[in-house]
Amino acid sequence: MPAAVRVAGVAATDHVRRHHRPTALRAAYGLGGIDIGRHSAWPSWCVRDPREAGPLSKITVDHENDAPAETTVSAALDTTHTPPTFAELGVHPQIVRGLADIGIDRTFAIQELTLPLALAGDDLIGQARTGMGKTFGFGVPLLHRLATGPADGSGTSVLDGTPRALVIVPTRELCVQVTSDLENAAKHLQSADGPVRVMSIYGGRPYEAQIATLQSGVDVVVGTPGRLLDLAKQGHLMLGKVGVLVLDEADEMLDLGFLPDIERLMGMVPDKRQTMLFSATMPGPIITLARTFLTQPTHIRAEEAESSAVHERTAQHVYRAHALDKAEMVARVLQADGRGATMIFTRTKRTAQKVADDLAERGFAVGAVHGDLGQVAREKALEKFRAGKIDVLVATDVAARGIDIDDVTHVINYQCPEDEKTYVHRIGRTGRAGRTGIAVTLVDWDDIPRWQLIDKALGLDIPDPAETYSSSDHLYSELNIPRDATGSIAEASRPTAAETSTDSRSGSDGAGSSDDAPRAPRRSRNRRRTRGGTTATAAATEQGATAANSTSTSTDGDGGGDDKAGSRPRRRRRRGSGRGGASADTATAESGAAVTAAAHD
Repeated sequence: MPAAVRVAGVAATDHVRRHHRPTALRAAYGLGGIDIGRHSAWPSWCVRDPREAGPLSKITVDHENDAPAETTVSAALDTTHTPPTFAELGVHPQIVRGLADIGIDRTFAIQELTLPLALAGDDLIGQARTGMGKTFGFGVPLLHRLATGPADGSGTSVLDGTPRALVIVPTRELCVQVTSDLENAAKHLQSADGPVRVMSIYGGRPYEAQIATLQSGVDVVVGTPGRLLDLAKQGHLMLGKVGVLVLDEADEMLDLGFLPDIERLMGMVPDKRQTMLFSATMPGPIITLARTFLTQPTHIRAEEAESSAVHERTAQHVYRAHALDKAEMVARVLQADGRGATMIFTRTKRTAQKVADDLAERGFAVGAVHGDLGQVAREKALEKFRAGKIDVLVATDVAARGIDIDDVTHVINYQCPEDEKTYVHRIGRTGRAGRTGIAVTLVDWDDIPRWQLIDKALGLDIPDPAETYSSSDHLYSELNIPRDATGSIAEASRPTAAETSTDSRSGSDGAGSSDDAPRAPRRSRNRRRTRGGTTATAAATEQGATAANSTSTSTDGDGGGDDKAGSRPRRRRRRGSGRGGASADTATAESGAAVTAAAHD
């Protein structure tokens, strides 16, 4: 049976040693049993005055007496708790400076609990809801251990351009996000060879550039499993000196089928290392993976009092909507008062592109991120969304964990999520870092059974969503949509038929593309049907005159012949004509002369 200790009103934190782990953990979090002020063996930065921070309302330390391989630390924060600063927890000054440059000074709950253990080099499992700061929960200790080096016994070996830390993430978007966060925190860190170098490795990018960067030397590598494994097998990525290994969003890697690749990668790193595993949910296979590759891990759960898997600051609205009316409903939701950056999630790539195209025609500034787009196009869409150039992003679940933007106000589930984990991660894009958010889920009639399973798993108490249309009054009132909102905000600029034909002509002829250039007059081309070198009308006249010619010849005799010979037209010769052509021309000339003679008579 696990032995549990629950103590209220605790604030102090300290270094944790592996011997007598439950007692050491209680000392680390100030739970009694050891007076941390009397142990001079611990560094001075480990001890801080309990008055510097407000109390944690509840800390639980669970330890299996018969299987001492894992210890669980759970904490719930009360409303009066004042989180400590990174400096108070003993983080390297240059890291504190880098965090201050981006406006981060105090810790979140998961960071406050993980830092005392992670800075000391212990293995741990960090579990917290999405948007609670897990990235800096492992990123700050990782950089701290690289900066301190082996001098105090808790750092990694001396940096020499070979990776000392490896962070494995499930998606390309999350890889870019984590790399950016680590670069911001390490901006002022210096190693013997210069600044600490952080590199991202993921698919969809050329191998050559990534190989060249690895050869120039890096200290921290953040990457997706597939590309990491490829470069490691080719001998370009050296993992033999990795001292810190991090698995971020481990449950997503399980869902994507990356566990075999992760196991191969973990077999390439040294056995003597620090391993940290972070995730929002903790399914059974992830627990098994942690117990296989982690050494006496501490499982840390940081939650607020009576918290659920979903942020209470996120207002959740669920509507039963018809598939043909969803586009109209989304267009009206996007016109709600106070709406900022908005993410729309779909289940399929085709639906994501279709929704993005439809919203663009309705006048919204929208981008798309899904698997059918190239990596460059996906990164450009995300960059525009982060920069505010577009305020609507339509994405599949590939982006549900890779975008960390604080001012996302609305999340719309265009289609019902597959399960409760997907739902949690989707709506976790809003209500981040203490902000509020709105989550709207549109459930089709066929998806009601799936939604009821999600509702039961999360305890949302919305098993039967209200039937809702784009004209429903409760949709406008609940989401603060103006009554005069329509299905579009601007007429799409579509060229007329005349403009289209003009553009196609100018596009085919570069010289005529200028509006000021004079246009050549059109040439009249009247086509005539000919027969035997003459027009059809002349041929008919010729046939009618043949009889008259024969009569005139018999009457006038040689006199008619002289006139005919004098008025005979000059025979026209055709180039390239053979003998047959010459005889035909002769016959034509003779028949023409006969007609002329008959006219003179």
